[in-house]
Amino acid sequence: MKTARYSHIASVLTNGNVLVTGGENGISPLNSAELYDPSTGTWTMTGSMNNSRRGHTASVLINGDVLVTGGWDGYVFLNNAELYDSSTGTWTKTPSMNNGRNGHTASVLANGKVLVAGGYNGTSLNSAELYDPSKGTWTMTGSMNNSRRGHTASVLINGKVLITGGWDGYVSLNNAELYDSSTGTWTTTPSMNNGRDGHTASVLANGKVLVAGGYNGTSLNSAELYDPSAGTWTMTGSMNIIRIGYTASILTDGKVLVTGGWGDFFPKINAELYDPSTGTWTTIGTMNNARYLHSASVLTNGSVLVTGGLWDQRALNSSELY
Repeated sequence: MKTARYSHIASVLTNGNVLVTGGENGISPLNSAELYDPSTGTWTMTGSMNNSRRGHTASVLINGDVLVTGGWDGYVFLNNAELYDSSTGTWTKTPSMNNGRNGHTASVLANGKVLVAGGYNGTSLNSAELYDPSKGTWTMTGSMNNSRRGHTASVLINGKVLITGGWDGYVSLNNAELYDSSTGTWTTTPSMNNGRDGHTASVLANGKVLVAGGYNGTSLNSAELYDPSAGTWTMTGSMNIIRIGYTASILTDGKVLVTGGWGDFFPKINAELYDPSTGTWTTIGTMNNARYLHSASVLTNGSVLVTGGLWDQRALNSSELY
């Protein structure tokens, strides 16, 4: 990349390019953005955001624009939002959220709206709100049953959104809940077997959700599966390495690629694959750089682009392909 960064967001655009936004360079949050072109393997700078931010979200809308929300600018928890137009490479401000938030989630629903939930603005939040791209407006929706940040949000095949874990300000949560966009309400679903925050959640081809790793006083390697049809959690094979601040990517063959992360006081250089057909993990070698708080994007050609992150307390600008 042109700029070393960690805690950034990488979004695969409708044209196949990858947009990297914000993050931090080890000194302060960034407003810069850059594009990776898989056809040439090159990076170019694009328009900068109106605000520096880390801990934000970036969502590719149905119309191809990218909605960036919230985050931390080094001074305050942001409630503002902005849109990136990939055809012009420019950013425009859109109305602000009702709440400033950092470490929240953003989910693009089947109706095109974006559900933003939880996060932190001095305290963990349970509030949620909806962005309507057709109107450019934010409206509050039902609040979650638990305040949380560092959680995951997964859009299920049935259209509901599964929220798992996170940190409520006191403990790493094991509870989970479902958002129904048709009613704007949340219902609790059975809890995970382990409390965790900073984990990953991947919707598999069979509709189940793989939750793995994270932290609950110590870094975890355990993994479990949520079955939406039964509303149950079952343990599956554990990762070979404990990890937090890592990435999980669903490959074109349905397997899940996990890269990097932090555990045992060191950044991780190795990667592993989860096979849903066997419920097992296989170590597949090492990246060129150990890294955590990086990003990973599945490209249209099936390759995975890993970018940036932290290593030895230094922000990285390196990127590599799997």
